[in-house]
Amino acid sequence: MKKILVILLLLLPFLGISKDELPAKTDRLVNDYTGNTLSPPQIHALEQELRKFTDSTSTQIAIIILQSVGDNDIADYAAQIGEKWGIGTKKKDNGILILVAKEDHKMTIQVGYGLEPVIPDVIAKTIVDNEMSPAFKQGNFYLGLHNSVNTLMSLARKEFTPDQYIKRTGGNRHQRSRPFPFLGIIIFIIILIVFLRKARSVNSYASTNNLGFWAAWLLLMNMGNRGGWNDFNSGGGSFGGYGGGSGSSDSSFGGFGGGSFGGGGASGSW
Repeated sequence: MKKILVILLLLLPFLGISKDELPAKTDRLVNDYTGNTLSPPQIHALEQELRKFTDSTSTQIAIIILQSVGDNDIADYAAQIGEKWGIGTKKKDNGILILVAKEDHKMTIQVGYGLEPVIPDVIAKTIVDNEMSPAFKQGNFYLGLHNSVNTLMSLARKEFTPDQYIKRTGGNRHQRSRPFPFLGIIIFIIILIVFLRKARSVNSYASTNNLGFWAAWLLLMNMGNRGGWNDFNSGGGSFGGYGGGSGSSDSSFGGFGGGSFGGGGASGSW
């Protein structure tokens, strides 16, 4: 029996990360434990904006970047961190944790009890798929975090509803907008040139030219209605007023307030 206990004690470090082995609680909202995923200016910009958001709403959004969560389920692991750190306020449970495991190519958004009505699981999943994953695939972690934080803050402020967010993403939970149809534009221009060259009289030329104009107008209108340009800029979501480096360095953060997490949120990979 003693030998079995000794063996179990020796194997304990390899059986997964226990709650006691979670990252130690800090007084920062942005924590990059990899040391190089975000640059110091990027960390500072995110930190100050999140502090301003906390000061104005009491909602706390924390970002943690790790090399790996090992064999742990990233959602469960993040929920444990949220509980241990107490992200959000105790009475409102209005905390959000974004956890990225870089080597695992996994990420999760965990939402406190109080925010689940405005950020339900399906919306968290849409943010993971639309805002984070595409940027992370390109190695641009700051952009993915910027976009997701921007959307989360706007949802928490109730600047738009979850249904409106889905509509603004084009009604597609897995793709934010259609790519710009460069090939279609090139083909259209070639066809237009052929039409113009075949015009043999002033009248036929004018008729063909008008036809080309209206065809171009209809094409551009159709592109605009399909979602890409009207609701999003080239850098990602444009719902709120988030601007990377505009935060005041004087913003204060009084620490996490004891919020609770109940498993709300969603995870994904890239």
